[in-house]
Amino acid sequence: MGCCHSLSSGEVPQQRAHQNHGEGDPPLTKFSFSDLNVATENFSLKNVVSESGGESSNIVYKGRLQNHGLIAVKKFNNMAWTDPKTFVEKAHRVGGIKHKRLVNLIGYCCEENERLLVAEFMPNDTLAKHLFRRKNHTMEWEVRLKVAYSIAEALDCCSSAGFASYNNLSAYSILFDENGDACLSCFGLMKETNNDRKTTGSVNPESVMFRFGTILVDLLSGKPIPPSHAHDMIHGKNVAELIDPNLKGKFSADEATIVFKLAFKCLQYEDRESRNTKHIVRTLETLQTKTDAPSYAMLEMAHHRELSSNKLSPLGKACLRMDLTAIHKILVIAEYEDDKEVVEFSFEEWMEEAKDIQEVRKHGDQAFLEQDFETAINCYSQFIDSRRTAYPSVYARRSLCYLFCNQPDRALHDGMIAQEVFPDWPTAFYLQSVALSKLNMITDSADTLKEATLLEAKRHHRKQDS
Repeated sequence: MGCCHSLSSGEVPQQRAHQNHGEGDPPLTKFSFSDLNVATENFSLKNVVSESGGESSNIVYKGRLQNHGLIAVKKFNNMAWTDPKTFVEKAHRVGGIKHKRLVNLIGYCCEENERLLVAEFMPNDTLAKHLFRRKNHTMEWEVRLKVAYSIAEALDCCSSAGFASYNNLSAYSILFDENGDACLSCFGLMKETNNDRKTTGSVNPESVMFRFGTILVDLLSGKPIPPSHAHDMIHGKNVAELIDPNLKGKFSADEATIVFKLAFKCLQYEDRESRNTKHIVRTLETLQTKTDAPSYAMLEMAHHRELSSNKLSPLGKACLRMDLTAIHKILVIAEYEDDKEVVEFSFEEWMEEAKDIQEVRKHGDQAFLEQDFETAINCYSQFIDSRRTAYPSVYARRSLCYLFCNQPDRALHDGMIAQEVFPDWPTAFYLQSVALSKLNMITDSADTLKEATLLEAKRHHRKQDS
């Protein structure tokens, strides 16, 4: 695997591998930083798909090559992989592992201080999103079993190839391909440390099994369990106490008990037998009974719609650029037009508020217009504390004031309250997105930005239909 080649503009990324190894696999591609910068639109927030290892500086972006092929690009922080030779050698080693349940590494970039990996793009999100964040759909029991088996297969393949370690295995590093099948990200194979702590991100073989045990607990409970709490979640309990209530009894108690016991065994990281990935694969293989239905159908995945900059509204574009001045101008022009949809109160209430409280709000609006944001915050706060009626636009304006005053945590809080008052208001989501980005919660920021654009599109279609 010592060979590599540079990317040509018409080249297509290599396709999914279906064998563990293949002599005819394409060589790893050496990308230029310029290639990847263009592909990710200058590493735009709208292209963020995940973070790696809980570090906001290790971010994964979606990219599109000139030939329209989609890729996933992991950008390491500048302190990682100081030795370029080691980075390239390790990338080639990872690129040599091929398995149908492991995402293919197709290339890398190693220029000056830049260290990036390029993998095939998985179009159907992460296990975390499907298991924890889908409000109207519960992941079927059979799908959970299939996910567990697929990831066990991938870990066994990696172990056989000399990669017994995996960095920060979690529900965020499990991705779904175009068929809805679970795959393990290859990016976790690229960082190894000497940290011996078993529950906080170490990468020795025992901790990989510990992390896999945590994933089994996630699948059983339907909840995101921190690795440090996984053992407490399962110790002294039974399946009935742990199982996801959203399954509503639609699972096999016998199968759940097997997974429960396997999770408990994996969480005993001192036990050397917990390293036996082949035993885990064999155990989970016996539970694969629903093989006729495709994963895509069982997951009820929706076809993805890409977020294009030219489809964003002026507010969306301003939030994407983190342009607070442009956001300010838009909110000034919008005034309180959107509040008419949700603010309703009697004539008597209006008369009472109009005498004093509304005057305070007007002072806040004048300060907001003049960009005296501290005064605006004080006025809006007095108005909010004295109000009988909740105005989402007041919270939105105060949220932006907090952003100008470098208080993103308070800005996020106001954006969330505005959302509670007006659940489908895109402006509330846009402001949350900016605040989240300021707090270095990059993935959440990107997800919230996308949610805002979808809500904005729905509003636009409703207005066209009316």
